Amino acid sequence: MSRGYLSFALRRLAQAVVVILVAYVFTFVVISILPGDPVTNVLRNPQNGFSEDDIARIVGYYGLDQPIHVQLWRSLSKFLVSDLGVSLRSNRPVADLIGEVLGSTLLLATAGLAVALLLAVAIAYGSQVLPKRYGQDLLRTLPSFFLSVPNFVIGLVLIHVFAFQLRLFRVIDAESPWATLFAAIALGVPVSAQIAEVLIAGLDHESRQEYAEVARSRGLGQARLFARHLLKPASLPVVTVIALTVGELLGGSLITETIFGRTGVGSLIQRSVTTQDTPVLQAVVSLAALVFVTVNLVADLVYPLLDPRVRVVDGRTAPRPTVQEAGAAG
Repeated sequence: MSRGYLSFALRRLAQAVVVILVAYVFTFVVISILPGDPVTNVLRNPQNGFSEDDIARIVGYYGLDQPIHVQLWRSLSKFLVSDLGVSLRSNRPVADLIGEVLGSTLLLATAGLAVALLLAVAIAYGSQVLPKRYGQDLLRTLPSFFLSVPNFVIGLVLIHVFAFQLRLFRVIDAESPWATLFAAIALGVPVSAQIAEVLIAGLDHESRQEYAEVARSRGLGQARLFARHLLKPASLPVVTVIALTVGELLGGSLITETIFGRTGVGSLIQRSVTTQDTPVLQAVVSLAALVFVTVNLVADLVYPLLDPRVRVVDGRTAPRPTVQEAGAAG
């Protein structure tokens, strides 16, 4: 590992830590200025069953009787040591509540990403090998169409056709494999649009290079040229796009869970908002920011190692000079 790459990695790691801390503080301030007093609305609500001793313990734990900067420092200090606090609604550790529903959301997000990748590669492949008279131009317009359709609309159409008309799955059994598959399709179709557009642009660029022309002149078919020579270099920018779509996958998972009636992080957020359970809301938003920043950090660190056209200079990435530029500099 070169010294320049190590400097680049440390710089990006420091930036990621700052972004996570800023996201945590911003979320805390926004939640704190929302109307309503959690002590009055939640802790002293007779339906929640908190005793005076419970209320005093929770108020002391979060410093709810202290100024907001003291509350922020206490909350941030606990977050830095992986203490997500206790739910104001159920008096249970927030980590336990998130752990109970996180698996379902991760399964849906992973399945949605798999659907998006398969769909994007199929569209990109068709855009290269399908003759124009058989709808190549129509295939190239699909990403724009997918991007314009919200995932909740796709979800409602899938439920109407495959659950109510064809009866492939039951709406009340939202965790079944078929229901998970169609929820993943609803989540993955809009995400596939961005990946397909970048992949098609990369394939168009690579197919115009001299090595592609040489391969064609030697009789290599378009399908073999795609698999052997074009797909790998054209896929490198997709790494960055996938990292950027993680936030869309997480946000889309929350909406898709609601449409398909799944129990996940989305339903947990919905309950925490309606019941003003601020520790749960703070923890979920902060963890989402942590996941998003971590995935993008990994993509930034891996990209210079995967793409030989990118070099690290003074702790920053930059394109390598062309042969002509290197010769002029020499």
